[in-house]
Amino acid sequence: MSIVLLGSTGSIGVNTLTVAQRYGIQIEALVAGSNIDLLNEQIAIHQPKMVAIAHEKDKARVNHPDVRTGAEGILSVIEESQSPTVVNALVGYAGLAPTLKATSLAKKVALANKESLVVAGEFIDMDLITPIDSEHFGLWYLMNERPVSKLYITASGGAFRDWEIEKMRSATFADALKHPNWSMGNKITIDSATMTNKLFELLEAKWLFDSSEIDAVIEKRSIIHALVEFVDGSTTAHFAGVDMKLPIAFALREKVEEPILPPTDLLSIGTLKFLPIEQSRYPIWSIKAHLLQHPHLGVVVNAANEVAIDKFQKEACSFFGMGEMVLDAYKKFEDVKPKSIEEVIEVDREVRRYLK
Repeated sequence: MSIVLLGSTGSIGVNTLTVAQRYGIQIEALVAGSNIDLLNEQIAIHQPKMVAIAHEKDKARVNHPDVRTGAEGILSVIEESQSPTVVNALVGYAGLAPTLKATSLAKKVALANKESLVVAGEFIDMDLITPIDSEHFGLWYLMNERPVSKLYITASGGAFRDWEIEKMRSATFADALKHPNWSMGNKITIDSATMTNKLFELLEAKWLFDSSEIDAVIEKRSIIHALVEFVDGSTTAHFAGVDMKLPIAFALREKVEEPILPPTDLLSIGTLKFLPIEQSRYPIWSIKAHLLQHPHLGVVVNAANEVAIDKFQKEACSFFGMGEMVLDAYKKFEDVKPKSIEEVIEVDREVRRYLK
């Protein structure tokens, strides 16, 4: 078996290569951004046939005879590959076109790029998508084809879950990156602090499991990742360690019958507590119910959120200013209804123009 790995130098990419090595999975192509030193280490170990990177200026630094660059380079790698599976761990809107290209070629996509489904879930063949996400993996693991009444995913609460709200008004970009439970990339860590990440995961769950009966609660320990409430009145929870290798192994192999993680030590857990997600701390949560009923507006939320994060990083808006920008755009564009991928791309452009 072989795979194409997009986003090889990020945390999901690094974990994917560990799983691939363990099971003898070949790496046909590696796609990375600007971390050329780590990419060269990966090339030396995994010997891919093709490589793609973000920027032409870095091409000469890559130790490989076949290096493509930019968005077109990524798509050419997918198109020319023989691998049946593409692992998409790219960050943000940039991950959408590769998902569409892979599914158009009937390749299976092991998807860690949330934005693909948030922006264009309506136009993606879910039969070809396997999520690499602890929450959605947990839901899938629990459901087991039994009749379900409601799905729940959990949130850590992000970097500011224990801060006074008044103090959050002056929080910096660096403050927001100090996640209490996980080590992740910048964007997803900021999204965790605003709860946008969890809103995106609810939208993903809607497309993946064809249900609007979905909600999220805070579980600060990140030991329970998902819960399923069944029609019979029982609720089952998925416990697992904070490690992405388990969902990655299932996404690549479909079946795992050996230890990937150490078992959960129930006696060491102590008390578990579930808390509501409050709009005063996470203003984005005010659109949750409306967005689940109008999931096509995910493109608006994503575009506005990416602009807002960029402004926050450049100190052009406050922490809560990000949420204000997203909610402003959501209200401005709430009547749009893209009917094709081309219209999705145009709405994305319009939202970015509006906020810039």
